[in-house]
Amino acid sequence: MQRGLKKKISTSTLSPSVLFILLPPTPQHPSLSSETTTGAPLSFLALLIQQRKLTTKMNNINGHGGGRRSAMASMDFYRRVPKDLTEATSLGAMMSIAAIAVMTILFLSETIAFARTSMGTAITLDENDQPQIRLNFNITLMDLHCDFVSVDVWDTLGTNRQNVTKNIEKWQLDEEGQRRIFSGRNREQREVVHEEHEETLEELHEDGEQAVELTPDTFQGFLNDHEMAFIDMYAPWCIWCQRLHPTWEKFGEEVHKLRMPVGVGKVNCVTYPQLCKDQKVMAFPTLRWYKGGEMILPDYKMDRTVDALVGYTKRKLEMEEKYKNWAANNPSDDRMKPNAGNSRPEHPGCQVSGHLMVNRVPGNFHIEAKSVNHNLNAAMTNLTHRVNHLSFGEPITKLAPHMEKTPFMRKVKRILKQVPDEHKQFNPMDDKEYVTTKFHQAYHHYIKVVSTQLNMGSSRGADSVNDVNSISVYQMLEQSQIVYYDEVNVPEARFSYDMSPMSVVVQKEGRKWYDYLTSLCAIIGGTFTTLGLIDATLYKIFKPKKL
Repeated sequence: MQRGLKKKISTSTLSPSVLFILLPPTPQHPSLSSETTTGAPLSFLALLIQQRKLTTKMNNINGHGGGRRSAMASMDFYRRVPKDLTEATSLGAMMSIAAIAVMTILFLSETIAFARTSMGTAITLDENDQPQIRLNFNITLMDLHCDFVSVDVWDTLGTNRQNVTKNIEKWQLDEEGQRRIFSGRNREQREVVHEEHEETLEELHEDGEQAVELTPDTFQGFLNDHEMAFIDMYAPWCIWCQRLHPTWEKFGEEVHKLRMPVGVGKVNCVTYPQLCKDQKVMAFPTLRWYKGGEMILPDYKMDRTVDALVGYTKRKLEMEEKYKNWAANNPSDDRMKPNAGNSRPEHPGCQVSGHLMVNRVPGNFHIEAKSVNHNLNAAMTNLTHRVNHLSFGEPITKLAPHMEKTPFMRKVKRILKQVPDEHKQFNPMDDKEYVTTKFHQAYHHYIKVVSTQLNMGSSRGADSVNDVNSISVYQMLEQSQIVYYDEVNVPEARFSYDMSPMSVVVQKEGRKWYDYLTSLCAIIGGTFTTLGLIDATLYKIFKPKKL
């Protein structure tokens, strides 16, 4: 760093003679050297001429050159000091090196900070004006047959939809939890046909009961006495059972009249509940076929008329007769083996999946054991379930392979890679099991849905279809608890949801270019000034004193 003169002198106001006095022609000042090239002293006239030249030069520096240049020079904020009036020192050199080093370090640090981005969040009012929101779900019921699975929707606006089937599919599962039988998509349960009779049940019983009333003591004996048996398991309070009673009695009379080798019986599950639990009766009425004392599944679920029941019985007997004839003629050949009416595995598990369009108000959707042709047995209804997937909005996870390659999903994947995990609560319930160890209880889930805007760059707004750096998603906060039911009520797995009026904005936060330039200027100016003050202080302290 170079220093100027100790006192500021305005050369524009001094005459040549004064300059001559202030600047004596000594060898220390090269511009006023008192020796010629031959070493002889200069004359007074020569010194006067040199002083005049120096005065003119300094006048030009100070803006006294005249004309347009003088007017411009008067606006100069950065006026120069002649190099001849400055002094270089070793201390100034060291301070200059230190200033350059400090400026370099701060410049690199500021540049790195400018290049980095951080993730910031903000809370705003949710400006989404869509009246409905999509709810995606995939749930496995561990111990409930697909025939008895009903998806219902309710909300505070008065919506009450029962047994929703649109955009919903069901799969019957095997014992390993794998899909075995497709139970339909958008398929409503078929209502079976009931037969009306002129005679009352008491009138039909006047000539005796052909449908034998069974008890725990006579049940197994009845099966042993009849190689084939068809049994109605009912509850007196069940409306479908009441409509079936006359038909079942007439069916017993028809079997007796046709001399079919089939025993027709019935069991009151209210009087003998343990017997029905042992037989795993889940709904009333349950019409079950027995062969050799063993139940044959699946249960009968067709029309409940005398002709339909007689036709079913004949088909069972015909299949059994065909099997016996084939077994007698082909004792060791299993090829082309006819179906003997044996029971096929039927695990009561169901996977129900799809999506619902629900209003953006508090509400719930629940999975309930229900049937249009049965009354469910509350004592045998187990709502243990596994949530494979549950989310709101357009699905962005667990998609089919062909949907993973769409432009929208490529955009979603690119954005989600930049989002921290704490802002990815899109489906916190996925792959969780909710097990109930006792009957008359079920899990209820309470979900808070929060709209979330992910902005990962310069964006034209969330409503822009062509916006490549922003997507709208929904995060969830979930809490679950077990709810206990009365013995007469059928439990349900309930998912209650509530939409938050606030929205969370997650976005990248980086420094603006003008902020970066301002910081650089502050670094340069601040470092130069600070070290200049330090240099001036040290110079005054360590400056050699004149004698």
